[in-house]
Amino acid sequence: MQYFEMDRYIVKPDPADPRLTRRVGGIDETGRRIDTDVVVERPLTLFLNGQEIVTMMTIGDHPDCLAVGYLGNQNMLRPEDEITGIDHDDELGVVVVRTARKTDYEKKLRKKTLTSGCAQGTVFGDVMEKFAEIVLDPEARLRTSWIYQLSKHINLTPSLYLAAGAIHGCVLCEADRPLIYMEDVGRHNAIDKIAGYMRLNRIGPEGKIFYTTGRLTSEMVIKTVQMRIPILISRSGFTAWGVELARQANLTLVGRAKGKRFVALAGEQRILFDGDPAAVPEEGPKHQRKASLAEDAA
Repeated sequence: MQYFEMDRYIVKPDPADPRLTRRVGGIDETGRRIDTDVVVERPLTLFLNGQEIVTMMTIGDHPDCLAVGYLGNQNMLRPEDEITGIDHDDELGVVVVRTARKTDYEKKLRKKTLTSGCAQGTVFGDVMEKFAEIVLDPEARLRTSWIYQLSKHINLTPSLYLAAGAIHGCVLCEADRPLIYMEDVGRHNAIDKIAGYMRLNRIGPEGKIFYTTGRLTSEMVIKTVQMRIPILISRSGFTAWGVELARQANLTLVGRAKGKRFVALAGEQRILFDGDPAAVPEEGPKHQRKASLAEDAA
């Protein structure tokens, strides 16, 4: 197992990238003129070989990872498929993934479900057929000390969310170390970027934990299971179907992880209580997200 220093991400957000935000003028609650950063979103049309698959709204970074991750999580790219090329035209907003295997997903494209995520995602019908066949590592473990450390470190990492808001983040972690941090307007895009990065760089799911800032919806559970990652943690809350699917797949599902607190609703047998909640400080208001504040008040 390869280890990384806490302050060394393999990939992390770049809030200074001028392509990702735009300065916009307006007024605040007092009527005073202000300028503020807003996230830029743009359409990206994905082709697999010669077939148009989907048009996604995205911030536009890591289009190769987003394309490969999306296709993999939709079972359009098989584990054994050889990717022969990825072409991206930023001006046209197009990314083309080419494979050695000939593909035709005309029938599959007719059966799709729009998901509950921001910048609506898509799940195709046969994804659930594969979902039931996946076996997650029953020996994987999650220490509570890791939850506390990950929440703190990820929350303090400079990000587009802290710079401009209106965005979701997903992080691939190993023990208490965050490795790959991706953001996008939809949480489904952020998770697909990580899936694509893992495939393109031959990073396996063994010993990995998935962390997201967004809600634990059915789509987040399905895609985490598709990636063979046995543990999913979120700062936010749950949907009932997300919990039901996590229990079916034996996925460890931890939500509302903020400061010293968390709630686990599936796969609790993997959790080792080695951290002292009394020694963990409450989260500072500067880094609390809107979803966290709303749930605290509930």
